[in-house]
Amino acid sequence: MAEIRVVVAMSGGVDSSVAAALLKKKGYQVIGVTMCFNITEEKAKKPGCCGASAIDDAVRVAHKLGIRHYVLNMQEPLHKYVISNFCKEYLSGRTPNPCILCNQHLKFTALFKKVHSLGAQFLATGHYGRIEEKAGVYWLKKAKDLKKDQSYFLCRLNQPQLKQIIFPLGNYIKEEVRRIAKRFCLPVAEKTASQEICFLPRNDYREFLRQRCGKDIVPGEVLDQRGNILGQHKGIAYYTIGQREGLRIAKGYPVYITKINPRDNTITVGTKDDAFSRRFVVNNLSFINKPIKNKVVLKVKIRYNHKESAAKLTPTGNKISVEFKKPQFAITPGQAAVFYDQDKVVGSGTIEKVLE
Repeated sequence: MAEIRVVVAMSGGVDSSVAAALLKKKGYQVIGVTMCFNITEEKAKKPGCCGASAIDDAVRVAHKLGIRHYVLNMQEPLHKYVISNFCKEYLSGRTPNPCILCNQHLKFTALFKKVHSLGAQFLATGHYGRIEEKAGVYWLKKAKDLKKDQSYFLCRLNQPQLKQIIFPLGNYIKEEVRRIAKRFCLPVAEKTASQEICFLPRNDYREFLRQRCGKDIVPGEVLDQRGNILGQHKGIAYYTIGQREGLRIAKGYPVYITKINPRDNTITVGTKDDAFSRRFVVNNLSFINKPIKNKVVLKVKIRYNHKESAAKLTPTGNKISVEFKKPQFAITPGQAAVFYDQDKVVGSGTIEKVLE
């Protein structure tokens, strides 16, 4: 086993640290790599997952485990593939998912170049997911710990990548991982997990957009379901479908954003029932194995904290029309729709538009 070399993406957190420890215990030759985005942590409530303190934590864990460790500057690809898309999507009235893009372009593309340059055969991360091989096909599956499952964020992996990836935590629950960290005496065993987007250390995307592209964000009208003007919004980039807070609209009952229209810079609001839809179209398709070519019924997840629901998928060229059996709340353009066959990821796409 010692001749098999694995690069572990170490964020300085408990999960990736335990992933490295488990692999070393199994006899792999482990090398730690931490991606550095040159993110400031000044005035941050909590340290980000890729800031200076996170790198320090990863270095301490690598020292404890007795493994080599490198810091990789990923500032340029972060801006190119993630931050530029983040700003563009919000300015277009859509809600992006930067973690999926980070996994697709940085962790499992750019980072793979480092894996190969170090002569390693595999890349491992602390993600909660599982990879299973059957008849020569590699499948991405949900983790044992469904509360921590991250298969949604890993939905754009492909066969060549899956062949070279290891998810050591896929068959563990979070409590077990904590216990393992303590058993290995890892210096991050008690560290709180980061729930923030790495380039938003204060977790304030509106302030980030205001600083980056405030000149392109202009106020507009808030409309009701009939097109009547109810008030003004601060700029469509600051809102998302299903949002209730911050609308400053008094109707005598709670109102939710049901539509964002970038063409006329308007936001439409209605009751919570108005924010439910059944049909939408996805583009930017990606599949774990073979593309969907015929109508099929699968479970579909429209955001990370959404419980997937049965839907009919109809391929139409390079897009797929999705129709849920039951209406779902806040189907949001820009978010990923991930297709599941039981606990197996079939593929995914980006929500382009909601049809009703």
